[in-house]
Amino acid sequence: QVQLVESGGGLVQAGGSLRLSCSASGRTFSSYAMGWFRQAPGKEREFVAGMSASGSVTYYVDSVKGRFTISREQAKNTGFLQMNSLRTEDTAVYSCALRRALAASKEVAEYAYWGQGTQVTVSS
Repeated sequence: QVQLVESGGGLVQAGGSLRLSCSASGRTFSSYAMGWFRQAPGKEREFVAGMSASGSVTYYVDSVKGRFTISREQAKNTGFLQMNSLRTEDTAVYSCALRRALAASKEVAEYAYWGQGTQVTVSS
């Protein structure tokens, strides 16, 4: 069983930055692909960014390309989502997830383990 804990959310003005962290328990973090998802009030959970288990391949939803960067530090069992140039429409609860596969996926159902989420609020 893998447990995930996110941190780093908060309130920021538009144009600002936040760095989310996702700490994983267990010793097999490097065997899992990682994804970051977000869910705004009244909306479905959506894929934001994904990274392969090795860290060599990344994916982003078009709306965050060039602004967000996903990364992982295998030795510390930790994943990150660096968010720059934040916009009000980025406001949501952000969750990290792990998939029992080498490649990331954009599909929520493909991920077996989820964190509790961290709130990101971007003010105008």
